[in-house]
Amino acid sequence: MTPLLRPLALLACALALLPDARAQKPPYDTFPAADAPYFRVRYEASDKPDELPFAVNYTVWVPPNVKTLRGVIVHQHGCGEGSCKSGLTGAYDLHWQALARKHDCALLSPAYEQPEKADCQKWCDPRNGSDAAFRKGLADLGAKSGHPELAQVPWVLWGHSGGGHWAGGMVLLHPDRVAAAWLRSGVPLLKAEPGRTGIKAHALPDAALAVPLMCNLGTKEGVTVKGDRFSGVWPANEAFFNEVRGKGGLVGVAVDPLSSHDCGNQRYLAVPWLDACLTARLPKAPGDPLRTVPADAAWLAPVLGGDPLPAAKFAGEPLKAAWLPNEAVAKAWAQYVKDTKVADASPPPAPTNLAVKGNVLTWAAEADLESGLAAFVIERDGKVLATVPDPGKNPFGRPVFQGLQYSDTPSQPLVPLKYTDATAQAGKPHTYRVTAVNTAGLKSAPSAEAK
Repeated sequence: MTPLLRPLALLACALALLPDARAQKPPYDTFPAADAPYFRVRYEASDKPDELPFAVNYTVWVPPNVKTLRGVIVHQHGCGEGSCKSGLTGAYDLHWQALARKHDCALLSPAYEQPEKADCQKWCDPRNGSDAAFRKGLADLGAKSGHPELAQVPWVLWGHSGGGHWAGGMVLLHPDRVAAAWLRSGVPLLKAEPGRTGIKAHALPDAALAVPLMCNLGTKEGVTVKGDRFSGVWPANEAFFNEVRGKGGLVGVAVDPLSSHDCGNQRYLAVPWLDACLTARLPKAPGDPLRTVPADAAWLAPVLGGDPLPAAKFAGEPLKAAWLPNEAVAKAWAQYVKDTKVADASPPPAPTNLAVKGNVLTWAAEADLESGLAAFVIERDGKVLATVPDPGKNPFGRPVFQGLQYSDTPSQPLVPLKYTDATAQAGKPHTYRVTAVNTAGLKSAPSAEAK
């Protein structure tokens, strides 16, 4: 081998040992490590008809110590390179992990490697290959994680923009597999419409009417703001809602009064809504069919806001009203559509495993199910030393400890549970504690002390 070729051969061998990175190109070549309890598979693009024409990266988080998974929550990004790249961190979101942990579910985030100018329909319509790739990913991730049941468990779908189109399409293709679906700023097409060329309509099977659905969008997407690039979102959602609800489907509408096409504060309604749906729908025993949502618990509300009421007391036309699964969700919905300030009375769990090495603190933490995590307060010798981060940042809504990208996923690089005490005096012993703060401003009990 010539000296010129030897480095290339060594590089090829190195890439062969790094299958997650092989052949990836910016902006998809930077992503968090996938060490257990995280697992990852990646598939190259296919040039075969009806197969996925883009490469895709699936990352899953499996709750530690779970014996048998009961479902998988899928957090699906939207269209374009920026949104697709954000899918690389979705499985690392501590707030969404709290929902998954409560119900013994895995948390999966795809990242379709769509070039910026490419046709989003090539992946967000699941009939174009992403349905088959997703199911293959579940099987392969199940084998990697030691949870083969991942290939068979029910799906819980959340999608933004094109991801809402994908999630809704999966409901229509596989209604018996989907426990619930939240569609943020995107829905599948049920009837062919002039001007929407290249988008194929789906059939609405009767089984899909039993799947809880929520159409969620920003008011600036055609409700109160007309004529801009996102003003077609509301007419599409309205048509989808009218068709599904008119046939008795369990579908609601939640209009974010503050946002446009970004995700805003939607997670503070989406997580409790999905929590209620999972509690009602997931089977008690693995392999059993999904359960039916109890009809007597339902509440109804005017589509564009107003006072929700128990279904039996709602005076309007029920099949033109937004469906909500129970009273607690109805009250959260009423606050969300008013100002997105969904109330929360429960503090987050206390941080654990606080350790001090030199002047570096590390700890573990679980997010509050209702309100996630906004920050951590560091105490030294009984006095507040710092708040991390300070100030918190989130251009789309409440400040979140991990930060949020456009498609509701943590920012890269991931923020570590770590603090360096730059003012500690060398040789002087200190005692530390850490307290978690959720996005509603509630504080946890402090962690155990560490020196």
